[in-house]
Amino acid sequence: MILIAGPYRSGTGDDPALMAQNLARLEQAAWPIFRSGHIPMIGEWVALPVLSSAGADGPLSPLAESVMYPTAERLLQHCDAVLRLEGESTGADQDVAIAQERGLPVYYRVEDVPGFVAASPVG
Repeated sequence: MILIAGPYRSGTGDDPALMAQNLARLEQAAWPIFRSGHIPMIGEWVALPVLSSAGADGPLSPLAESVMYPTAERLLQHCDAVLRLEGESTGADQDVAIAQERGLPVYYRVEDVPGFVAASPVG
């Protein structure tokens, strides 16, 4: 399982549309990771439903601070590596630091993930 880490809320000015764009960017790495034989994971895939089930109204809720980063930290107990995408992100930097403390590999390009398979042209 490879945690995809990168900007989600950072640099958005808390604009929900920009956060959605950032999540979509993180998700773009999911298929190449899966195609390469791994299970992709994004912390927001877990944290956002947790927030919702707690009655929070999203990542701007006061509860978010006690859910978002801790979710990624807990996920990293089960991950084998981190793919750190470009862009400023305190949370993603924390993910990298935790991975390094645990001796997990950190990749900075999806092409560097073991087993990477280049996409075939469609059509």
